[in-house]
Amino acid sequence: MTFKKKQFLGLGLTLFFLVVMLFAILSLTGKIKTNMLEIVEDRYYKVNKAMEIRQSVLITDREIVHLIQDKKRMDPKEVIATLQENEKLIRGDILELEGILNQPKSKVLLKEIDSAYEDYSEMEAQLIAGMDRNLEPMKLRDIYYGAETEKDLLLQKVNEFKAYQESLMNQSLKAANNAYDQLFVALFISVALAIALITGVTLWLIRSTSRNLEAVADGINKVDYNNLAEIPRVNVEAKDEIGQIAAAFNSMAASLETFYKKEKDYTAEISEQNWVQTQSAELINLYHKSTEVESLGEQLMSKLAPAVGASLGAFYVMENQSLKKVASYADGGGSPGKDDIALREGLAGQCAVKKEPIYIENVPEDYTVISTGLGMMRPRSILIAPVTVKDETVAVIELASLEPFTSAQKQLAKKVFETLGIAIMNTLGRMEIERLLLESQAQAEELQSQSEELQAQSEELQTQAEELRMINEQLEERTKDAEMKSSELLGAKEQLEEKAKQLQLSSKYKSEFLANMSHELRTPLNSILLLSEMMGEDPDENLTDEQKDFAKVIHTSGQDLLNLINDILDLSKVEVGKLEVVFDGVNIADFGGRLEHLFTHHAVRKGLGFMVEIEDDLPDLFYTDEQRLQQIVKNLLSNAFKFTENGAVIASITRAEPDEIPADPISDTWVKISVSDTGIGIAENQQELIFEAFQQVDGATMRKYGGTGLGLSISSEFARLLGGKVMVESKEGEGSTFTLLVPSLPNGLRASEQVTAHEREGAKLGTAGRGNPIDVASVEVAAGTSTAVEDTGTAISRSGGFTAAARVGGEGILDDVPFSNLRGKTVVITDDDHRNIYALEKALQKEGMTVISAENGMECLEILQTTDHVDIVLMDIMMPVMDGYETMKHIREMDRYGDIPIIALTAKAMKGDKEKCLEAGASDYISKPLKMDQLFSAMRVWLAR
Repeated sequence: MTFKKKQFLGLGLTLFFLVVMLFAILSLTGKIKTNMLEIVEDRYYKVNKAMEIRQSVLITDREIVHLIQDKKRMDPKEVIATLQENEKLIRGDILELEGILNQPKSKVLLKEIDSAYEDYSEMEAQLIAGMDRNLEPMKLRDIYYGAETEKDLLLQKVNEFKAYQESLMNQSLKAANNAYDQLFVALFISVALAIALITGVTLWLIRSTSRNLEAVADGINKVDYNNLAEIPRVNVEAKDEIGQIAAAFNSMAASLETFYKKEKDYTAEISEQNWVQTQSAELINLYHKSTEVESLGEQLMSKLAPAVGASLGAFYVMENQSLKKVASYADGGGSPGKDDIALREGLAGQCAVKKEPIYIENVPEDYTVISTGLGMMRPRSILIAPVTVKDETVAVIELASLEPFTSAQKQLAKKVFETLGIAIMNTLGRMEIERLLLESQAQAEELQSQSEELQAQSEELQTQAEELRMINEQLEERTKDAEMKSSELLGAKEQLEEKAKQLQLSSKYKSEFLANMSHELRTPLNSILLLSEMMGEDPDENLTDEQKDFAKVIHTSGQDLLNLINDILDLSKVEVGKLEVVFDGVNIADFGGRLEHLFTHHAVRKGLGFMVEIEDDLPDLFYTDEQRLQQIVKNLLSNAFKFTENGAVIASITRAEPDEIPADPISDTWVKISVSDTGIGIAENQQELIFEAFQQVDGATMRKYGGTGLGLSISSEFARLLGGKVMVESKEGEGSTFTLLVPSLPNGLRASEQVTAHEREGAKLGTAGRGNPIDVASVEVAAGTSTAVEDTGTAISRSGGFTAAARVGGEGILDDVPFSNLRGKTVVITDDDHRNIYALEKALQKEGMTVISAENGMECLEILQTTDHVDIVLMDIMMPVMDGYETMKHIREMDRYGDIPIIALTAKAMKGDKEKCLEAGASDYISKPLKMDQLFSAMRVWLAR
């Protein structure tokens, strides 16, 4: 069940129960209201009418009594009018009661009252008739008292009716009290059940969500950034959004492991090739130092055997169709191997005939042992290889080792053997020339001592002269042969240079490989950062503080991983000479002020002293790459604050002393920037180690203070690119001072000067051709590095200017750019990664936008053709079926959407990528991982146009 469904289920059940409870309360309240209305409007009304009838009867009776007792003072007409009026009232009340009575007994009682009143009204009629006839008062009294029984009966019936209605009123009041009691009990039970249900649902939601978030955070916290070969996985079985985050992390971990393994294998292969090239070059240099085959063999075996790990060796040269040993290595007492070996005799003779190397691991028991000062050891591996020239064997070398030969050792032996034949032939040629020259000199001396005989024997002398001429011709031919062999040796040297160029090309492939892997890593990392940031903001306020903290931990860990990728890419670009710098004027006072502004808050938070000191005699403008310079100094200051718990950090900017400037300076003006702290310090034997990539003083320091160990390595390389260097002075436990020496270069740093400065610091150039010109007018680096497009905080528009996208650091939005509200707008997201689509959909829907998604360019075109109105398009570049470049070109060809805003969103930000996007039709270009504020700002600007 998804996280959203859980929220809907919990709230839905709670609302449903509250509605049911409200319906029950309203029903019981209506019942109470009905009872009260019945009491007030029915029962009480009927009792009141009965009281009015009784009162009218009593008033009539009183008037009659007064008339009879004092007829003289009473006006008969007034009395008659009063009696008639009361009769009318009584009859009206009886008629009204007949219309509203619904109880049978009430109707019976009312009929009895009506019948009694009829009898009583006859008496009234007789009295009125008697008064009209002026009867005597005595007769009137007889009429009145004769109807006494009827009066009493009428009053009795009225009282019975009143008493019955009062009893009904009491019953209704009792029923109302019972309904109230039922309402109170139902309300109490409903509230208790609602509290129990809401508590249960809340606990279920919190427990299921927090458990999954804890699993995700625990898995990410277990990542060892120093060993990316084995990254732990997050085990979350939930199918909700948290499960998607866990799946995205697991996918990213698998990609990172594959990337780390490939990089490690590739680095090992490059290191192995470098070792082979270096060792072979050193061995080839020995060829020119020997004038005899024996000395060549001795020097070669003394270098070759240790290089390939051999403990025993012999060097045989072909002489008169047999192999003659001329040198050996590590012979113990007796010389190892036979002095002469015939062709096809043993493995060495067979190797000379077949011209193929022989490698043996299972050495026979009777093979020569290796002698040391402590005893004898039997070798485990044997390598026998021929040395050939023009498909003719000129020598055989046999090596024995205590361990199996590695592939690199075999490659080294093969390279040496390929060029050794020419060296042997050259040496033999030089030996033959020397022998012939000695013979010629001896003959000349003999001819001089026998000049008189030679004069006498002119014919014999001419013959000898002819022989000498022939010998000279032979010498000339051999000299030409030696020159040809020297030419072949020059060809071998050119081959080595070609290998060096191939090594440079492999370094280029490494850089491209890292950039491509950066794209593959950023794609899942983009969704992790967006979703975790959205969860951390919690706009719906349905997460606990702990859950928000979990989301922040996920976002921070993803950001740390992004920084690690950026540092690796930065270091890779410096290694292959691909990072470019631009030299411009830097105001030193402003530069120092920015440093103080950036780190003052950090110093206050850690309780450390901090100041930036600037020397007065410095020039106003200093020419260097300000971006690289600021990155170097920020790294040094960040390290100082990181490793300082108490005391202060001081940054000083001064003019470099003459003894600090290199002997052959490339500038007349040098600036020294020093960062001093009172932190943990660095031992003297570890001060070189900290400038190596992924290195800190020790493992404990890395665990305590964190970091990847790339900051100082990158700073050192950046300083080299600027023509300067970084130095350190430190005492363990007392603090450190890092010093940056950098020259002022108004015309930039030429490639030759950069190489010279680098060599002056004792560094090694990896390959030829690395010193390309650096003084260019723009800076282009791969996506995700510290100088990448996303770190500038702006998106680049198709018109060549900047949009009002917000700065990453939160510096605000440009005031003079119009903005549009996103609510109600329609956006098409085109991306082949479902995680990115999901994250963007959630973020844009919260802004009130209508979101339509497409998984490739073809689907995007179909959506635009079938949708009535679309306001803006977000376009990924790397997609199947149809990529982003081709899709944008097709959109620009549509009549309806020729001017629609298109923002390119991609993890590829290599040199030229953004220009390619803008040429294809993009309005803006923003690289991943996305910052939603930046994306929203860009969208608002383009929708306002």
